[in-house]
Amino acid sequence: MQLVESGGGSVQAGGSLRLSCAASRYTSSNYCMGWFRQAPGKEREGVAIIASGGGTAYGESVKGRFTISEDNAKNTLYLQMNSLKPEDTAMYYCAAGPVEACYSRSWLYGLRFGDWGQGTQVTVSS
Repeated sequence: MQLVESGGGSVQAGGSLRLSCAASRYTSSNYCMGWFRQAPGKEREGVAIIASGGGTAYGESVKGRFTISEDNAKNTLYLQMNSLKPEDTAMYYCAAGPVEACYSRSWLYGLRFGDWGQGTQVTVSS
């Protein structure tokens, strides 16, 4: 599966951005897709996931501010980011894996996600 992210950019604190991830195809009806981010000098961090059944989960630092969604007809994953903070600055990646990848907290570390996009940069200024 090929994943292509878009929608990143520069925004002031308090602003919003919507990231998109176009998938070449969904290889299975049972899948887990997610958004991850990595800032310079920091480890990769799980942001949000969505399973093929519609269940979602979020990292603690983005709960209440970010929303993950998908449009199956368009094979596209979204991440709506509101109330952005400077600490949200990072490269954002979307990833896909088997539905089991969504079933444990290991998702926060990106485990069992085999397909990754190239990333889109988000910069939040204070």
